[in-house]
Amino acid sequence: MSKAEISKAAKALSKLGASKGGLARAEKMTPEKRKEVAQKAAEARWGIPTATYAGEVRIGDMCFPCSVLSDGTRILTQSDFMSGMGMYYSGWVGNHKAKDQSAADIPHFLAFDSLKPFIDKHLGNLQSIVVKYRTEKGYLANGIKAEIIPKICEVWLDADENGRLLRARQKQIAQKAKILMRALAHVGIIALVDEATGYQEVRDRLALQEILDKFLLKEFAAWAKRFPDEFYWHIFRLRHWQWRGMKINRPQAMAYYTKDLVYARLAPGILKELEIRNPKDERGYRKAAHHQFLTDDIGHPALAQHLYGVVGLMRITDEQGDVPVVWDRFMGIVDKAYPRRGDTLQLSLFQDDEFYTSFQGTIAVAK
Repeated sequence: MSKAEISKAAKALSKLGASKGGLARAEKMTPEKRKEVAQKAAEARWGIPTATYAGEVRIGDMCFPCSVLSDGTRILTQSDFMSGMGMYYSGWVGNHKAKDQSAADIPHFLAFDSLKPFIDKHLGNLQSIVVKYRTEKGYLANGIKAEIIPKICEVWLDADENGRLLRARQKQIAQKAKILMRALAHVGIIALVDEATGYQEVRDRLALQEILDKFLLKEFAAWAKRFPDEFYWHIFRLRHWQWRGMKINRPQAMAYYTKDLVYARLAPGILKELEIRNPKDERGYRKAAHHQFLTDDIGHPALAQHLYGVVGLMRITDEQGDVPVVWDRFMGIVDKAYPRRGDTLQLSLFQDDEFYTSFQGTIAVAK
């Protein structure tokens, strides 16, 4: 961490009203946190979003520099878009303003008489096309919202199909618009910008965090019965264990089955986050049950629905046959109906059946 970076973060904190101890706080921050603070300070100062991720979208021989702004907007720089499409400011119809005062609102890449009939059809409100932003170096720039690029291409293609483009350069622009549209038919412009800027990894993390925030509480709530007795009874039945009721302490393996059948399949990242928020102590105990961290509006209804489905699969699974065969048959059905979230390859947590072996003697004694 350089002194310049720390100083920059400390100044940013002061701009956000946290000057006291700003330097000390900046020294303790991770590079990612310092960048976040700097972005917020820039927005507070300028009142407009800043470019936080930058890259290039390449399609054929065309190159379009692009950015993701601090508010999540994906943009292509206006001047670079025009250059990539073969448009030049010298080609802009300069007498537009004299004829129509509203032409001042028309972006340069659309300010051609031949395009006017098709702009309203595909674009409508021109105010939403170009956005002002700060580059990573702090310069003020104009950008085109990425999701509007296909509509801009449609304007040029319609004008060409209707015989409104008479100049050779305009026809070349229409040809590039066709190439661009064909490329976007296979890969969306949003995905292209995210991949080029590296924002896709951040986007995935933000999406995962949003899921976790909806499903999980920061602190555990009061205990309430969430798992039906039938869930555990079926596990005993399919494992050929003697069921003696819920009052008898269940084998330790039940915790692993519960994690595998429920929490690992409930939503992406849920099990991992629960293990972090609700860790085991030195004696192997947790401070609460995992389900006590689920939210009432999203988490618990999702748990109830999932348990209802899993119990339904348990009911239709025949227990006849050797235990490994019966259990594998059941797990095969579960894997198809409720695959583990985030798995690329379905692997049983109990391939070697170690827990069944370890408790076989206990079960035999109980019989």
